Parts: sequence; C-alpha cells; structure tokens
Amino acid sequence: MFYNEVKRAFLLSIFCWLSFNSVAANRIDTQRPDAPELAAYGKYAIGVRTLNVTHSKQIDIVNYDPNEPENIPLYDRPLILEVWYPASANSDGNTTLDVYLRDGKTVVSVEGKAIRNATPVKTTQQFPLVLISHGYPGNRYLLSHLAENIASKGFVVASIEHTDSTYRAKETFASTLLNRPLDQQFTLDQITQLSQDNSSFLFGLVDTLNTALIGYSMGGYGAVISAGGGVTQQAVDYPWGLPKNALTIYQNSVKAPLYPDPRLKTVIAIAPWGMNYGVWDEATLKGVSVPMMFIAGSVDDVSGYDKGIRSIWKSTTAIDRALLTFLNAGHSAGAPMPAPQESFVYDHTLGFNISDHYTDAVWDTVRMNNISQHFVTAWLQKYLKNNAAMDPYLNLVVNSNDGVWSKDENGNNKKEHNHWLGFAKGTAKGLTFEKLSRGE
Repeated sequence: MFYNEVKRAFLLSIFCWLSFNSVAANRIDTQRPDAPELAAYGKYAIGVRTLNVTHSKQIDIVNYDPNEPENIPLYDRPLILEVWYPASANSDGNTTLDVYLRDGKTVVSVEGKAIRNATPVKTTQQFPLVLISHGYPGNRYLLSHLAENIASKGFVVASIEHTDSTYRAKETFASTLLNRPLDQQFTLDQITQLSQDNSSFLFGLVDTLNTALIGYSMGGYGAVISAGGGVTQQAVDYPWGLPKNALTIYQNSVKAPLYPDPRLKTVIAIAPWGMNYGVWDEATLKGVSVPMMFIAGSVDDVSGYDKGIRSIWKSTTAIDRALLTFLNAGHSAGAPMPAPQESFVYDHTLGFNISDHYTDAVWDTVRMNNISQHFVTAWLQKYLKNNAAMDPYLNLVVNSNDGVWSKDENGNNKKEHNHWLGFAKGTAKGLTFEKLSRGE
C-alpha cells in the first residue's frame, strides 16, 4: 500500500515536471482548442534557412548629417532573410530558433515545427511567395509563428530583418521610413534571382510572379506604399532627419511604374502606421491597386484606429479590401509571437516590462495568432491560389457576436445559421470582419 502510494507520488512528480517543461518551452506553433479551422498547420513539413543579401549603393541614413545636406553618404546595405518553405516529408533536425528579445541583449530559444536546413520538397509545382516585414523595432522572427504556419500550406515565406530597425541596432526611424518599401522590393528581386539559380535551394521552388506581402506596424507602412499608396507632400516635407525630398520616390506622381510591382498580387497590412501622422490622405491612397486585408485592434494607440488603420481601409477605394478588427485590442493585435517566458521582466533602460512588446492587455496572444493564421490562410489561398472555396470564410456577418448558431439534428445549417464559418460554436466573439468593394 505504502509502496503504491510512493510510486503514484513519484509518477505524479515526473508528470508534473514533464508538463511544466512542456508548457515552459517557448512554443510558437501552439494551436488552442478554440483555434478556428484554417489556423491548423497544413500538409507539408517545413524547412527554414537564413540568407544574407546586400543592397548596393543605398543612402546611409545612420551616417547622414543634416548639417551637411549636400553630403549624402552611400553604403552597401546588408539584409538578413529568414526563409520558410515546404520540405521533404522525412525531414528531421533542429526546430529551435535563437532570437533576441526586445531588450536587444537577451537571447532566448523558441520552438516551432520548421526544421533548420531541411531538404525542400521534391515537386514540379512552384509555390507562391509571401514576404513578411516586421515592426519598428523588431526582427525577422517576430512573426515566425505565422511564417511557418503559412509555409506548411504550400507557400515560400521570406521574412526580412530590416537594418537599422532591429532590437540590437542603433534604431533609426528615418532609415525605417526610407527603406521599408525599398527593402521589400529588393527582397522580391533577390528571391526572384535565387529562384532562377540552379545552385540555390529555391531553384524551381518558388513562383515570385505570384507574391503577397504581409507587413506589421512600420512593415505595414511599407506595405501600403508597396501596394501603391503614395505619400503626401506633408510627409515629404516633415523633418524626419532624411535628406531633403528623399520620400518623393513614394509620391504618386513619381513612383510609377515601381509600385505596385506587377508580381505583387495582394497585401496584408497589420496595424499599419502612418495615416495618423498624415503620411497618406484620401487622394494618395487611391493609388493602392492590389487587393488588401487589414488587421487591427480597435484601441491601437500607436497607429490609431478610426483616424488610422480604419481610415486607410476606407480610403483605398480602387480595390477590394477587408478589415479584421480585434475589439478592445491594442497595437499587438494578431502579429507578434507569444511572449517568451524570459521576457517577463522589467527593463529599467527601456522603462517597461519587455513582455509588453508582445502581449495585449485584453486578448491572449496565442488566441490572436490562431485567428490571424485562419484569416491570412483564407486570404492568401483566395488571392494567390485562386481558391474559391475560401470565399465562405470571408463572407461573414460583420460582428461575430451577432452570429447565430442553428443546425438541425443532422448537423446541417438552418436558414437562420450565420455563425462565422470555421469557428466552433460559441468561439466567434469579440471580432468584426468588414469588406468594401472597389469603388465603395
């Protein structure tokens, strides 16, 4: 009797230890029980590799001196790309990513499903390209949970680490303003070249003629410009610390035919910054000419909601577009990875708890990630793979709280059933999904 109780206690302690360590791992691939249908990982194993590329003869904003406006230094701008891709089914290996936290000092390990340097899947099919552009500051891993999820569904995903905008770099907002669209365009060009290079793992794997761009915060700023949104004269004239008229390359009268690139078929902008600072207006946003989906928190105090993200959505009248809103969420709605456990510490230099960079005051981060994965999957399948089966997931009653669950004994929808498709009964709450058509 005593032996059995000791044995049970021992086994329980082992179970608790295993459970704690399983929970304690910084997972980026978590699927909650209430995750919507399309958030689930796809059929492909996932590989991940790092690429280093260089954009030659770019303006060196860090070393530009506004007191010497005629002296504009140039440099070869380095970029790091993290590339997720469909991999061979028998792939095995390291699934850990070593990432810097927001403090720029602490390196932590996060775990996902992607296997480092896995062999690409053997196929005659080419996969669409998805570019990811992080916030300011950030790094190429900030949206890694979304990147590997998308790759598992038959996409090649290239996440850009933007020089001068990372946690470890000397953060330069002026560089971010100038370089986001340039970095996005250059990355598309580089992946295109590699797709034609028979010595590259991307050879024959990726179809860059069929590309999407996902940008978060300042990445969203760049994404709106890459989609064709021209900046205002006010933005050009504002003293950002840039060479005079540097942003004129993004004005509607100048940027054609560079933006949008014809290879870019759709754009997803998560909490795009800029409208609340007069970067665009109704006139300049008419230049956006590829379908867009916006993702926002209704109380975003960085990019703004009514006068920010929602205003961009309303003003891009030349395209079909959608707006997914997390009610009462802030700037971190649906984008950053779950906060690593080591981030739950107050940093006196920064003046805030490091975890604040990843978390939301109301919403659970994994819950938001799952919802974003669901809608991003539907949107990319529709616009990059012409999958009409995605339409019902995007044709929804506006307010999820108004959805009615009504099925007969055989599980068939009754006439009044309008619950959000893909969400289990009672799980579509606190969200709105609005659509506007071209011309509206």
